[in-house]
Amino acid sequence: MKNNDLILQKLSKSYHGQVVFSDLSLALSPGKAYCLMAPSGTGKTTLFRILMGLETPDSGTIDGLKNLKISAVFQEDRLLEGYDVLTNLRFVCRQRLSDAELSAYAATLLPQNALSQPVCEFSGGMKRRVAILRAILAPSEIILMDEPFTGLDADTRQLTIDMVKELCAGKLLIIATHSEDAAELLGAKIIHL
Repeated sequence: MKNNDLILQKLSKSYHGQVVFSDLSLALSPGKAYCLMAPSGTGKTTLFRILMGLETPDSGTIDGLKNLKISAVFQEDRLLEGYDVLTNLRFVCRQRLSDAELSAYAATLLPQNALSQPVCEFSGGMKRRVAILRAILAPSEIILMDEPFTGLDADTRQLTIDMVKELCAGKLLIIATHSEDAAELLGAKIIHL
């Protein structure tokens, strides 16, 4: 355990008497990737919501989050549907990256002719790639991804994972997934909840 680790100690959460998880303790280090694996309904999304401050645990403590920025890919894409790719990326990047840089990142994962279209016209897989780009390009120290590679074919998933690895280097990356091969491609430590 290092001083800058994210430390979860004895976290518990229930809804209406139904235990989601109990006495969950983890030490997660910056610069590393972790894949949370568990059956659906066993608390992966709830844990993310707690880390983002959208919910509070019933008991337990979290140390190491203070003053850190968190970026997330939710199970649903949460895009600005009526706007194009660059506007969606600019929304989270502000002026940190130029339009040329944002276009280059986007063109790695999307067809060039799609970059000027509103994302509401995109397929589910294309929207997913925009959601992932937004999360990994936003200024943050911690990136949470909830089933990020759903709906991506094998080649696109590999391209996306390569970009995630490149742009998340040095950050704490936590991914909820059912896919052990995605964890392997990311070089992530698997944590079974």
